[in-house]
Amino acid sequence: MQAKKSIFREAWRDATVTAVIALILALPLVGFRLQDHGGDTSLTLRPYLLLAAVVAVFLGRLLISLRAGSVLVSVGRMIQLPRLSSSQSTVALGIAIVAAILLPVMPFASRYQLDLATTFLIYVMLGWGLNIVVGMAGLLDLGYVAFYAAGAYTLALLSTYFGLGFWEALPIAGLAAATLGVLLGFPVLRLRGDYLAIVTLGFGEIIRLILLNWTEVTGGPNGISGVPRPSFFGLSFLPASAEGQTFSQFFGLAFSPLQRVAWLYYIILALALLTLVFTNRLRRLPIGRSWEALREDEVACQAVGLNTTIVKLSAFALGAMLGGIAGCFFAARQGFVSPESFTFSESAVILAIVVLGGMGSQMGVVIAAAVLVGLPELGRHLAEYRMLLFGVAMVVIMIWRPRGLLAGRRPSVTASIPSSVGAVGEAA
Repeated sequence: MQAKKSIFREAWRDATVTAVIALILALPLVGFRLQDHGGDTSLTLRPYLLLAAVVAVFLGRLLISLRAGSVLVSVGRMIQLPRLSSSQSTVALGIAIVAAILLPVMPFASRYQLDLATTFLIYVMLGWGLNIVVGMAGLLDLGYVAFYAAGAYTLALLSTYFGLGFWEALPIAGLAAATLGVLLGFPVLRLRGDYLAIVTLGFGEIIRLILLNWTEVTGGPNGISGVPRPSFFGLSFLPASAEGQTFSQFFGLAFSPLQRVAWLYYIILALALLTLVFTNRLRRLPIGRSWEALREDEVACQAVGLNTTIVKLSAFALGAMLGGIAGCFFAARQGFVSPESFTFSESAVILAIVVLGGMGSQMGVVIAAAVLVGLPELGRHLAEYRMLLFGVAMVVIMIWRPRGLLAGRRPSVTASIPSSVGAVGEAA
């Protein structure tokens, strides 16, 4: 009994100290609000909001000190996500693909929903690309947004200076990002863990600063506008065009801005499905098994004769290529690129998708992307508090599933014992 009282007393003291620190930090950030009154500004005190923030910090720290997190982990172990067999997974994947294809023609489909689905698929594709580097090869990359930016700016520059369209620039963007991935891979071949993360973080910032300061080529902070959008086999999505028929005129349809949005959605859906097939195929090839060997033990990987230099460079190159293709689509969708779209926060979100979904899990990336894209949208009506709730949800999920939503590393190849060998063993 005395031990329990001592534990509770220590937890109470720790929570109180944390609440006092939170009060000091939150007073200028949460306690006051700058308001505009017709040109005059004034500071308004928000005591109730400040009190709510301090109480939330106090209770959260108290629960953590009382080891409520271990209770949540225990509950998470009891609530297991269902595991599907290979045939069930194939059926579920087929249903999801059919539903995704039919989404734009559904009566409830709107521009907002298609834009949200397009954003979701972009992050899925980026997550699968980073999953090659982080999940399969075990190389921590905090500068993945650099390859995303490389693909976007490749399309913007090729269209501005050479007049190339989206389809012509798409493979070039993937090649440019892959080349950049190899250039990143060479300096970090002998780095691991935190040192690798620091170098890749610096690499991402270097690319962003180049885009920001090389004004003569990249436009600097003003970016590049007028990036061409993908056409439908030469048909534009304009109401009318002097250069030829438009999409609506060719098919005899009434013009609608939703037609271009739906076409962009189908493009990124096709790219995402190709990425899924490509990455799944890579897992079963020797290079995919080499990535898994490198992830599990680099020393053992070298001991069996694998060239870790080629293994690492291939992971960086192929992961970067997928990021570059996604960046090329992003630039075509927006019609404008600027360095503000490629900050470290984007790398953090993509890495969170891979970690939250489960390292190396393809379907985990899909679920995590849905969570990270959907949660902020669900909380949009909460205005300035939605990101706070988003962070709380992330913490709870990671406590509940510390190894990711779909944890578990399944080997790409499993060894089977021939029946003759088994018979010999039984006879012995």
